[in-house]
Amino acid sequence: MVKHIILWTLNPNLSEEEKQNVKAGIKEGLEGLVGKVPGLIDVKVQIDGRIATSTADLMLDCTLEDEEALKVYAQHPEHVAVASTKVRPYTVQRSCLDFVL
Repeated sequence: MVKHIILWTLNPNLSEEEKQNVKAGIKEGLEGLVGKVPGLIDVKVQIDGRIATSTADLMLDCTLEDEEALKVYAQHPEHVAVASTKVRPYTVQRSCLDFVL
């Protein structure tokens, strides 16, 4: 299995209300991909509980069957649609860590 972890920082020009709406949209969009993308086992998007020591605004934690499934996920049209409409327009920084379990 492969873990795919992403940390995002939202655009600081967004109001707190906009940030909450964006985070909810990202969570709904990405968690909704389970069962639609082959090889995607589990998706959790952490949007609440952030404490002052954090340097990111939200986290994606995915579990996939293998490295090939990660490649499929990255190019899958439904994932691309979520990334293009709900994530990229509102984020200014992205960090990724992929590893084999």
